[in-house]
Amino acid sequence: MSQNSSVSKPARKHPAKKRPVVGIPCDVKMLGPHPFHAVGEKYIAAVDSAAGCQPVLLPLPRAPLDEEVDLDEIFALCDGIFLPGSHSNVHPSHYDGPDPREGVLLDPQRDALTLSLIRACVDRAVPLFVVCRGFQELNVAYGGTLFQHLEESESVEGYAPRFDHRENKDAPLDEQYGPAHKVTLETGGTFERILGTTEIDVNSLHGQGVNRVGEGLLVEGRAPDGAVEAMRVAGAKAFAMGVQWHPEWHYWDNPVSQALFGAFGDAVREAAGMAPEPPRTGISGPDENHGSHPGDAAKENQVSYGGQQQQQAGNTRRTDQVA
Repeated sequence: MSQNSSVSKPARKHPAKKRPVVGIPCDVKMLGPHPFHAVGEKYIAAVDSAAGCQPVLLPLPRAPLDEEVDLDEIFALCDGIFLPGSHSNVHPSHYDGPDPREGVLLDPQRDALTLSLIRACVDRAVPLFVVCRGFQELNVAYGGTLFQHLEESESVEGYAPRFDHRENKDAPLDEQYGPAHKVTLETGGTFERILGTTEIDVNSLHGQGVNRVGEGLLVEGRAPDGAVEAMRVAGAKAFAMGVQWHPEWHYWDNPVSQALFGAFGDAVREAAGMAPEPPRTGISGPDENHGSHPGDAAKENQVSYGGQQQQQAGNTRRTDQVA
């Protein structure tokens, strides 16, 4: 063969996806002197095992977001989006709030992506599940506002006196993430149809909270003091729901967490044009399988969703950061 002969290379074959892909936007965290893009393992594990989807971490933009290009690339890859919690908070400039106090962690790169990504998910009927910081991002994306220090806010008329929703950071993790209070769910709402009950026990590890509810969002769950704990996007054509607590924590031991992640996973599979996940004997925890199939509660209730750079404001880390 002549050295000048061209050699044709076989076209690369892309195997068919075995599981739908869920994108998880990263946080920018300083590890030593360098910024890293990272997501907590507990969130990755819950998407993997409880939702039954392939988690993919989405790095944050280093330049201003080009919504048309950047979001198209994300949606070409992802069948669903999950927004996790974080130690950082949404910058108050996004909801005309007062400047943050010294020591409050901010992440403007995450804000730049997620606040646009949320609306785009709903517009494109891409399933969206948000927790903790993600829950607050959802509210801000729809024009709502936040209490920067929930424990200092006034009580809500008709509810119990305001209480502190933050965890004791000196306690063991199992205590920090243990049941903290009840949440009452809207009768006949989507959360009740998924969970089969109007009252659940949840953990509580947040210093900020929803103040004015964003336009187009429906509150479906509140704490005893009236704090907003569960919402969905009204009229969304796909799963578009969020909670203020941490359902990813010990999901394998928590039927509520299993049902929520299972319903999200089923919605992602449907959006990806995949068959529902077959029943399985358990959900993988860190050491063994636990519990029931995560989608069982959602399948039983046949839920319909449309009905029709880590930046610090000071040098001191405060106790009102969410994780």
